[in-house]
Amino acid sequence: MAITDASLVALRVFRQVAERGTFTAAAAALGYTQSAVSRQIAALERAVGADLLERRHEGVRLTSAGQIVLRRAVAVAEQVDAAARELAGLPGAGGRVRLGWFTSAGAALVPRALSALRRTHPGVTVTSREASTPALIRALRAGSLDLAVIATEPPHRPPDTEAPPLRTRVLTDRSLMVAVPATHPLAGGSFVDVRDLRGQEWIAGQSAGNERLMGVWPGLDERPVIAHVARDWLAKLHLVAAGCGLTTIPPMLAGSVPDGVRVLPVRGGPEEGRRMTLAWVHDPLSPAAARLAEALQAAATGAVAEGERGPD
Repeated sequence: MAITDASLVALRVFRQVAERGTFTAAAAALGYTQSAVSRQIAALERAVGADLLERRHEGVRLTSAGQIVLRRAVAVAEQVDAAARELAGLPGAGGRVRLGWFTSAGAALVPRALSALRRTHPGVTVTSREASTPALIRALRAGSLDLAVIATEPPHRPPDTEAPPLRTRVLTDRSLMVAVPATHPLAGGSFVDVRDLRGQEWIAGQSAGNERLMGVWPGLDERPVIAHVARDWLAKLHLVAAGCGLTTIPPMLAGSVPDGVRVLPVRGGPEEGRRMTLAWVHDPLSPAAARLAEALQAAATGAVAEGERGPD
């Protein structure tokens, strides 16, 4: 058999498995049973004559053959979608961009960029969604996103090891800060010494897969006391304002904190840098995606400048 014998359904299922990382998640996204997903993948592997996925305890990983088939599956799906739009009399794909972003990027960067883009290029249509950085990278590879704003920590290795390498552009590269209640003893200075963070109570996020969410200062040499767990940035910062604990924060958000919160740099320990990066798969970007990339870069520059000035 050959890949030409593969069904369009099997290719779509394969894309979802590659993006979601597990058969279970792909089945949920498609509204299928897990056994139906397994059958489609098995049929595709028979058609190709090669294993496309490595089954692991934590999920699946594409084989070399799987990477080739995924690239072809993305191309086929894009052609089918373009034909459907043309038949329906809808605008072409040139003005549409699919954007993914990790949590804190959605709190300041993405709304600012989309607002500016609507003013300068109202014909560009953007759809977006939040996910963890690993999930965003899988979605880029699966062709479900055109651009993704991802987060990296030092030493800032490439986002993944697949070929071709992802194209990237650094949006911001700054050190973490700490948000403290305005009534807290640490709020009176212009910075916080890392030693003074020992013994504090923290408002932290739950881990998501192999991605750590912000909350506890990373360089602490003790087991932290986590008083509250929240993924949402607004919830974290209002808990800080209520005096419920401290949390880490990227400089970009420092200008958007509620009343009752002070945001301060931390000194006396290793620098805890965090990089926000725009990633995509292929050059050149479409005109619409290039305009969105420019808006994201401008928004990142402006938001960091405001954050470093702090709230009024």
